[in-house]
Amino acid sequence: MSTHYDCIVVGGGHAGCSAALAAVEAGCTSVLIVEKAPRDWVGGNGYFTAGAHRTVHGGLQDLLPIVRNVTPEQASKIDVDPYTVEDFIGDIKRLGQDKPDTKLVKSMVESSREAVEWLARMIDIPFILSFHRQAYEVHGRQKFWGGMALSTEDGGKGLIKAHMKALEKAGVEIWFESPAVRLRAEKGTTTGLVVQIDGKELDLSASSVVLAAGGYESSSELRAKHLGTEWEKAHVRGTPYNTGDGFAMAQAVGAKLIGDWAGCHSTCWDANAPADAGDRKLSNQFTKSGYPLGIMVNIYGQRFVDEGQDFRNFTYAKFGRQILLQPEGCAFQVWGADMVPFLRKEEYGDEIVEKICARNMEELADKLLEKGLKDKECFLKTVHDFNAAVQSHRAEHPTLRWDPTVKDGLSTQSTTEALQLPKSNWALPINQGPFLAVKVACGITFTFGGLAIDPDTAGILSKETDAPIKGLFCTGEMVGGLFYDNYPGGSGLTAGAVFGRKAGGQAAKLAGKSV
Repeated sequence: MSTHYDCIVVGGGHAGCSAALAAVEAGCTSVLIVEKAPRDWVGGNGYFTAGAHRTVHGGLQDLLPIVRNVTPEQASKIDVDPYTVEDFIGDIKRLGQDKPDTKLVKSMVESSREAVEWLARMIDIPFILSFHRQAYEVHGRQKFWGGMALSTEDGGKGLIKAHMKALEKAGVEIWFESPAVRLRAEKGTTTGLVVQIDGKELDLSASSVVLAAGGYESSSELRAKHLGTEWEKAHVRGTPYNTGDGFAMAQAVGAKLIGDWAGCHSTCWDANAPADAGDRKLSNQFTKSGYPLGIMVNIYGQRFVDEGQDFRNFTYAKFGRQILLQPEGCAFQVWGADMVPFLRKEEYGDEIVEKICARNMEELADKLLEKGLKDKECFLKTVHDFNAAVQSHRAEHPTLRWDPTVKDGLSTQSTTEALQLPKSNWALPINQGPFLAVKVACGITFTFGGLAIDPDTAGILSKETDAPIKGLFCTGEMVGGLFYDNYPGGSGLTAGAVFGRKAGGQAAKLAGKSV
């Protein structure tokens, strides 16, 4: 067993694999990934994603060369608007209330298209256009919305499968059930890592170490400490092994913490899903993102968010928190028969989620009482008032048409009737039976607080000097300062690849093997 490497990566998810493969491409000849989880849990949180990658692009013709699921005939019936550097930066800054670090965001966004190309060409990531998640058919054309179009075949499972194949081909070692214990450092320079194997500590030396060990979302103790005690009740969407170990190791060598330590990515999640870890088979199918097509109410029958505030991929990462803050930390999503066909089958299929169905709203309310609803009359009044407000708005704006690919302006707010909490877009009356409801909870994906890094090199900054600690880098969910409060869907995987590539390139330079 070798104990010296050009580069050691802590964490075998998408970001860690990207760093390791970039290090090999840049010239490193001995690269090791140490992974806390057993082989059965390969892939970190990346495995549990839909494989979505948000990137700058010039429209459909720019993306066609890297996707595998579009024929020339299909391409003639697809609309994908360009997504510019300004669009991407603007979305991150807007959703983060202008708190994200400008230089860090700029570095990630400007490198995004090149990183996606690299993933496709060098790692053979099976990119596809995300018809099932990011497009609706309008007038016979597939129209993409929300600035994002790319995902991967078989979602996160396909993403990680491609990474594992690429690692094997590149000769990168990966040790499972080998948690990193502490970093080795001499005179302010990182010199290696101590790992635990079969209960014994092993010293490893390396020219550089890349931390890609995920956030602290799987630790109920750290969630309670940083996010609040109510977060002990949140469902863990992904790996149970992201418990904040990397942050403790980095702090021990003087690394600087930064970012939104009270914030996280949290979604509408199946209330019946496992609590402490994701499901390796269903993975992302527990997501319940159909709320823009209907309404959400708490157990007292009250709405609590503007379901049409923005496109789903700009609200889904913050609405989990809103559900958690409701009584008992759960809610119901409700639709009429006209919207049910638009719900994604991978999330709302008969074999995926417990469906609560009824011929009329009175019957639905009675069935919801059996599932935890506390106030039937309030629920019925909420639906009645919502429908009346929608009808009033439509009477004032008869030319507006429902269109899920744009913010269509169909709302609950008119001069004659306005709800205290509006639905700003896609508001249709819920008056066509049979009706459908599902029960949802909060699923936590990853945490936003992390380590301060140099935007150009991904080098971890020192708390004392604000300069990079030589030989120590970071990528993935451990990077702090990039997201605050909320985030645009698909940005996380892209950021992991961008900063992983930067870290891998620097590792080769430090090993004296840069090509």
